[in-house]
Amino acid sequence: MRISLTVLGFVFLLTACDKNDESITPPTNHEEKVIVKVDSTYNINLVENITYAEALKHDDWNSSTTTVIPLKLDAYIPENSLLKRPAFVLIHGGGLDFGSRTDPNMVAMANYFASRGWVVFSLDYRLKNDKGTVPASWKLSTSNDDVLKVYPANRDVKAAIRWLYAHSENYNIDTDFITVGGGSAGAFLSVSLGVSDAADYTSEISITDDPTLSTTNIIQPVKVQTIIDFWGGDAHIQYLELISGIQRFDSNDAPILIAHGTNDNVVDFSAAETLESKYQATGVNYEFYPLQGFGHSAWGATVNGKSLSDLAFEFITLEQEITVE
Repeated sequence: MRISLTVLGFVFLLTACDKNDESITPPTNHEEKVIVKVDSTYNINLVENITYAEALKHDDWNSSTTTVIPLKLDAYIPENSLLKRPAFVLIHGGGLDFGSRTDPNMVAMANYFASRGWVVFSLDYRLKNDKGTVPASWKLSTSNDDVLKVYPANRDVKAAIRWLYAHSENYNIDTDFITVGGGSAGAFLSVSLGVSDAADYTSEISITDDPTLSTTNIIQPVKVQTIIDFWGGDAHIQYLELISGIQRFDSNDAPILIAHGTNDNVVDFSAAETLESKYQATGVNYEFYPLQGFGHSAWGATVNGKSLSDLAFEFITLEQEITVE
């Protein structure tokens, strides 16, 4: 295990397959290596407004009055001829209350990685005011909007990963090299993707209750290989564990990079320490960077002269054993 430098306050924080069945993973071309560039190298083709799934929006939680809405993402595609590319899925923050895939921090990070060889997807998901469909078990456990909003957001980001698998050949993506990451709420969602079981945030609702599930490539995997967590935590997982009585953290979880401001007054620094302790217990690789003196949304932070994107680049390429030129 490598360690560099050294919550349930759930409602407040967020106003901030067994473990992925790989039996149907699309075949990949193993005759070529996945290669990325250490410096910005490629021009980028930006394709906007791609619909990755549909979802229900309710007038009130689980009300009978619904609207079907498209879920969108933008693709940042490096202009190269490589047949095997890694993928990076970016998830914006905003406490599940606001925000979008065009957040300037997401755009900057997307351009950083796409220019070095990743196919990057920045996505939208349902927010609290959309009042997406929630399972009966959630509705019975709470009437708090700031808890209920967690389910549809997680359902949507899982749909985005399944969409990526279903369309990987269109983008020359090797699905053995998928990273998810984001800041704040986007980090909570990323942690959930890398730690929750494949059925979580999907199978609790039937297609009868939510017909839009049929648009979410439901038979595809949701496995990711690395997580980038900027000032997030594991509150989504904690809630799943409370509902099910089953622990989710185990040795099959995706390795994680954690960066968190020590003076964060939105998502307390202790959330990062809790996450670190759970990774220590499972033995899964992680790196932890306390951002000394920084608060929430510390996008401008550096560690030993390296930006957060630089740290993420080094972590991903090392963990996934990607060739760097």
